[in-house]
Amino acid sequence: MEKLNIGDINDFVNKNISIFHQSKLSSLQSINLKGVLNKKNPYLFKAKNITVAADLVTSILDAFLSSSEEKLFGDFLEELAIFISSKTCNGRKSAATGIDLEFVSKGTHYLVSVKSGPNWGNSSQQEKQERDFQIAVKVLKQSNRMLNVQPVLGICYGKVKTSYLRGYLKVVGQNFWYLISEDENLYTDIIEPLGYRAKQHNAKFMKQKSKIINLFTQEFLADFCDDGLINWKKLVEFNSGNLDLKKSGEKQK
Repeated sequence: MEKLNIGDINDFVNKNISIFHQSKLSSLQSINLKGVLNKKNPYLFKAKNITVAADLVTSILDAFLSSSEEKLFGDFLEELAIFISSKTCNGRKSAATGIDLEFVSKGTHYLVSVKSGPNWGNSSQQEKQERDFQIAVKVLKQSNRMLNVQPVLGICYGKVKTSYLRGYLKVVGQNFWYLISEDENLYTDIIEPLGYRAKQHNAKFMKQKSKIINLFTQEFLADFCDDGLINWKKLVEFNSGNLDLKKSGEKQK
């Protein structure tokens, strides 16, 4: 593999990290209160004794943003991994379904699916990933049966040991970044560039978030509060009221 120039990583991150931050803002600006309320568990909020409308709104917004940020930043890390491998071993973005990155090193053709963290996917998603690997390997070997192909699940952070799982190699954290660079320090070297202008980006994001919390709180007070108190019955009815089983039973009679 070619030696990686950390300056190239700095340049890539500086040019592309703003896309992640802009995507966060766009995600925040695209949501509406009732759309988020529909997807959250009102019983949990009651059990946590949340009585202040602003606290409830902040809680549901933070839960939404947490999952959204993980996905958006995962996309950014995937692009970073592709960029790094393009510099070290002529890696490229894969066109195969479920495969993010392809590169050849020491006679082995690697098919890599990049995941942000170790707790990714449910069992059906993991089974689909296994099928995607099998299909991609089969397609590659159609032109050369002797080709050495290694499917890899590459996870950007975590300390899980390298293992074979469902027919593919699972590499996590430092091992993943080493796989695409042969640089054992890369996993720590990339942390500093990721903070490029983070303070400015986050200040802009927090300003927009505060605005949305205030607007959502105003809407929540109008629609789900009586005399300043949360009307839990009304909230649960909005979230879960869908009785059609009784009507269906009556028709069958």
